[in-house]
Amino acid sequence: MSESENLNDGNLPRRSFLASAAVAILGLALESKASVHQSSAKTYEFLNGRWFDGRRFQKSKFYSVGRVLTTRKPASIDHVFDLAGKYVVPPFGDAHNHSLSGPFNVDSMIRQYLKDGIFYVKNPANTQRDTNLIKGKINKPDSVDAIFANGPLAASGGHPLELYDKGAALAKAKKPGPDGSFENSAYYIVDNESDLQKKWPMIMADRSDFIKTELLYSEEFEKRRDDPSYHGYKGLDSKLLPLIVAKAHENNLGVACHIETAADFRNVLTAGVDEIAHMPGYYPDFSPRANLSWFPITKQDAALAARKKVDVVTTTYVSQAELTKPDELKQARAIQAGNLRLLHKAGVKLAIGPDIYGVTSLAETMNLYDLKVFDNLTLLKMWCEATPEAIFPNRKIGHLKEGYECSFLVLSGDPIQDFANVRKIEMRIKQGEILSM
Repeated sequence: MSESENLNDGNLPRRSFLASAAVAILGLALESKASVHQSSAKTYEFLNGRWFDGRRFQKSKFYSVGRVLTTRKPASIDHVFDLAGKYVVPPFGDAHNHSLSGPFNVDSMIRQYLKDGIFYVKNPANTQRDTNLIKGKINKPDSVDAIFANGPLAASGGHPLELYDKGAALAKAKKPGPDGSFENSAYYIVDNESDLQKKWPMIMADRSDFIKTELLYSEEFEKRRDDPSYHGYKGLDSKLLPLIVAKAHENNLGVACHIETAADFRNVLTAGVDEIAHMPGYYPDFSPRANLSWFPITKQDAALAARKKVDVVTTTYVSQAELTKPDELKQARAIQAGNLRLLHKAGVKLAIGPDIYGVTSLAETMNLYDLKVFDNLTLLKMWCEATPEAIFPNRKIGHLKEGYECSFLVLSGDPIQDFANVRKIEMRIKQGEILSM
């Protein structure tokens, strides 16, 4: 058994992309009752804690006043918490997950997120219909905070069209679009500039928090564009990406892009996207029509990503969950480790997310731990600093500082010394609320 399996207690289920489409995207099951504790914001004192300052744990005293952290003692205190020398870290984030797509399993997923200490979630593909059904359950002090891309921009016959269609058939579900399809609801087909101009008002009416685009195997765009044998394995014309980015930025929206290969990585950097939703090689194609040389990135491209300050989401757990042949998994992990080292050495901001339905970013974090690319301090910072900041860049989260949101986890042990301690959460505070599990 690997170290990550020990750390995860063997309870992380494997879920295929098709299952994800059938349940997470369609969101058609019954809801269960939420169980997190809700209270009014009070003034608290937290003493005798060891607080993470980004490098080490320092003995400090903090107060929660008006839902924010402060070292200034207030005139009155409702309750004093003695942390007894335990270790305080910012809450964790999940930068790529589709589990909060609609009513299906939403309450149990919220509980799982909070149990794992994950307060911030980014969903890069869903439908506005399903997002609206769970608005009352999220983005409040006693639940997770989440943002949504809603329908991504895709090419005819490209990803993720095949997942939605297969998922609908599997779930025997009604499709959400006004014409009885998923088009212009779960995705927007944009094959040329005319399509973009025509559909942009609909895309804006979707009220997304950010724009998601799909670029797959762009080095073979012309070859795959009109070939039905590549259904689901192709993406947008890379020439359209700069136009999409410009329009999104005019509307104060960031752009994330699904990619597969190193060529895709280079093309999205040139286009000016804000986030690369997968690291090249996260799930290499081992079919005879593919080539493993497509997936390793170059030092030059890693340096360019750093200069452009692009967030890259890891999603390495996909291979761990989906590849069944040991030799293929070994090759995939070698590619991933190489790319991660280049990106980290170049100073690229790496965010953590699994892109597998039914698990949280805990699975991805432990998979990264198993890859042995990062030391414990670096991995901790990726999960509790870089990932929340990539999801909510304009909020004061990811650090335990004066004036930042009063959200943190209390761990029984030091995760820098033993990373398994990230699972040993004894207390959860979110925006000044004490959460009970």
